[in-house]
Amino acid sequence: MNAYNELENHVHEQLSRRNFLSKPSLGLGAAAMASLLGCDAALSGSSVTTGAAPALTGDLSLGKPHFAPKAKRVIYLFQSGAPSQLELFDYKPKLEAMWGQDLPESVRQGQRLTGMTAGQSKFPLAASAYKFDRYGNNAMWISELMPHTARIVDEVTFIRSMHTEAINHDPAITFFQTGSQQGGRPSWGSWVSYGLGSDNQNLPSFVVLLSKGKPGDQPLYAKLWSNGFLPSIHQGVVFRSGPDPVFYLNNPEGIDTSSRRRMLNSLAKLQQAQFEKILDPEISYRMAQYEMAYRMQTAVPETMDISGEPDYIFDLYGEDSRQPGTFAANCLLARKLIEKDVKFVQLYHQGWDQHGNLPRDIQTMAKSVDQASAALILDLKQRGLLDETLVVWGGEFGRGAYSQGKLTRDNYGRDHHPKSFTIWMAGAGVKKGLVYGETDDFGYNVVKDPVHVHDFQATVMHLLGIDHEQLIFKHQGRRYRLTDVHGHVVKPLLA
Repeated sequence: MNAYNELENHVHEQLSRRNFLSKPSLGLGAAAMASLLGCDAALSGSSVTTGAAPALTGDLSLGKPHFAPKAKRVIYLFQSGAPSQLELFDYKPKLEAMWGQDLPESVRQGQRLTGMTAGQSKFPLAASAYKFDRYGNNAMWISELMPHTARIVDEVTFIRSMHTEAINHDPAITFFQTGSQQGGRPSWGSWVSYGLGSDNQNLPSFVVLLSKGKPGDQPLYAKLWSNGFLPSIHQGVVFRSGPDPVFYLNNPEGIDTSSRRRMLNSLAKLQQAQFEKILDPEISYRMAQYEMAYRMQTAVPETMDISGEPDYIFDLYGEDSRQPGTFAANCLLARKLIEKDVKFVQLYHQGWDQHGNLPRDIQTMAKSVDQASAALILDLKQRGLLDETLVVWGGEFGRGAYSQGKLTRDNYGRDHHPKSFTIWMAGAGVKKGLVYGETDDFGYNVVKDPVHVHDFQATVMHLLGIDHEQLIFKHQGRRYRLTDVHGHVVKPLLA
């Protein structure tokens, strides 16, 4: 008996609740399928998204925006570990004037602290060891650590009033990437993939790049780019430097392309037989992944090859861009990926967790990202891609105004600070040369135009043509969305 018949007999003998519901009538089977897909509208064929997601398209996504988008794709340069806004973008001369004095209780207001500083009896204020100056048409304050970023400020919107709820790295990063502090929810890129589908059937719609950061820094976990309860085809795919960019993508020894094609064709027949019996949509999703992997065998090596880039591009991104796996090289790859119509490119760069030796370590980190971040904006602009690509730069929270531990002029550290921090955005649909929001004289509390993580998520989704309140997936009887039950679009940020 061949494998196909064996599987047929095995599936036929199974009596699950799913296939029981599928047999009494076609109507019940359709209802079960719609429930599994999480799509109420699948029964009627409606594409209206009033409280429910529309029917899935052939590529297992919703396939179209709710309204005309301003951005077609996103590059998210995530700075893992939380860069200090006080050393980079949020100039506070008051900290210099009050150097070494205790942070006033009227400013701290009993806010939650981490276990690393909760036991301190004093909270000595620490001014930045680095100078700031004004740049651009709107004379925006930028640190001397970011000279290349200073040159592109007229393309950038700085949000200085970001705030979040989590005070430790893992829940804070998870919150930014999935809308929840607990793992298990779909990542941001997966939501975008599910909502908009792909414009390139040979590459994933959601790609993750991990750059070489500071050794021993806060770890990153696959839950940050997981599809969660969304169909598995929307999971982020990690592209790595080296000869094997995607694990297990290449054919094993002794298997050629024609053999792989025959194997997939046979497997598709087996999977179709199983699907018809138990109506588990994950079978279809898994087959879609197999087919995508087959197409990626040609598309990925071509996309990941930067050897053909001209010298002036490497000069623009910096010498590190010639070294695979660096932040600069990954910025260059991000540009190549969006040229291939990848919807969401998530670049993670580790090394910003500076509780001590901050003046020295932040200088190293700033140097590793400054030129390449600015180069990405300039490169996209010169290719006519910036008007349809949104670039985001920032970490999971900020850093406090006081020193963690001993304070000296050339050495201090800063603890986690979720109540105020800075990120920046550039590109499609975003106002240029804008500083939005304001913190107090200590950079400790937001005093004007606060922007919560969910507000930021809602705004980015809006730029992609997605109404964050309508992009919904029903799971275990509840309707979920990226922003949960929160978030509003920050309209002053929009061009």
